[in-house]
Amino acid sequence: MAVNPNEDTEFNDALRKHGILPPLEPSPPSPSPPPSPSLDDILNEFETNELQELAEDAKDDETERLIELHRKKRLQEERRDQARARFGRVYPIGREDYTREVTEASKVNEEDDDNERGTGVVCFLYKDGLPRSDRAFEHIRTLAKRYTRTKFVSIVGDKCIPNLPDSRVPMIIVYRKGDIRNQIVAWGADKERHLEELEAILLVTEALDLPERSGPSARGDEDEDDLDDDDDDPSSRMRSAVTSTNARPQKNIRSSQKKDDSDSDFEFDM
Repeated sequence: MAVNPNEDTEFNDALRKHGILPPLEPSPPSPSPPPSPSLDDILNEFETNELQELAEDAKDDETERLIELHRKKRLQEERRDQARARFGRVYPIGREDYTREVTEASKVNEEDDDNERGTGVVCFLYKDGLPRSDRAFEHIRTLAKRYTRTKFVSIVGDKCIPNLPDSRVPMIIVYRKGDIRNQIVAWGADKERHLEELEAILLVTEALDLPERSGPSARGDEDEDDLDDDDDDPSSRMRSAVTSTNARPQKNIRSSQKKDDSDSDFEFDM
């Protein structure tokens, strides 16, 4: 009679005891069940105006008190975000405005910023009628409405950098604390790019400041077309987006025309 060494029987146990059969491999431990969501996790799924009604329907006084505390904390965070929402749109600028509206603006700290991180400034260089530029401009406008603590400015590419070739448009330059944090050249020239890819890169370079909370209304009202572009989590494309954008070796490009003193810092490391 053939013996199945994998069977858990008394006969096999006796054979293992005498070393005739090898010991059974230990069974893998059962995975731990996921932790139960905390009350805060559950409450984060509700809008602020729903929390008061939820508190009134609470099963006991202690739950009502905790929900009310969460609601008050939420209101404080929302008021703080509203106070920090200094921008919310794309500001067109000229070449003569660049130093003031971009470089200097990126040095300004928020009122309650003890870390003095400055302001994220995203400068978008574009050309009207260029399809990839027009599409990228839509994404820039969407992000400007979404991240109201970041300053977004736009300028025609060859009005910003004289003789800038179309092959380098659109260009996106990120500033913070007076320094260039990242530069993206010819965005969308290699393939169609999506909003979440650009958002991921700007998050990585610290151009964008997240709201205090990421609940259901943290992003505010947006057009349905914008939401269609947001189906994927930005973090899922973050690594590939940054890698593909910065794959080329960098070099320094300067205007071939003579610059006046007001534009003395107007050079980019591409």
